[in-house]
Amino acid sequence: MMMPIKLHILLLCLLIFTILSMHGTQAGHSLEPTPAPTAQPVSHHMYGVTQGSLQPEECSGRCTERCSATQYKKPCMFFCQKCCAKCLCVPPGTYGNKQSCPCYNNWKTKRGGPKCP
Repeated sequence: MMMPIKLHILLLCLLIFTILSMHGTQAGHSLEPTPAPTAQPVSHHMYGVTQGSLQPEECSGRCTERCSATQYKKPCMFFCQKCCAKCLCVPPGTYGNKQSCPCYNNWKTKRGGPKCP
């Protein structure tokens, strides 16, 4: 009497094992290729303009661009790089546009004037 029950349990276990192993191989080998991720267009127009979007080593290039129209290049570069190191952004263009980088805009001198060019 005990033998047929053990045989049934053994056959049931084999059947479950077979089904699970077949399911595992089917899941691993899908017939449909997985779609490639779609590349999102990278928006570079705000890179380096918004606060914290620059790396410290990128400040020099941005400040060179920012100070290109001034006749006082040395002080402009000095303060621009100081501001960029703190804020990690430089406003676009050679003048103004400071609203895009609040830290750059809000850093003031002791007299209350703008510290960043």
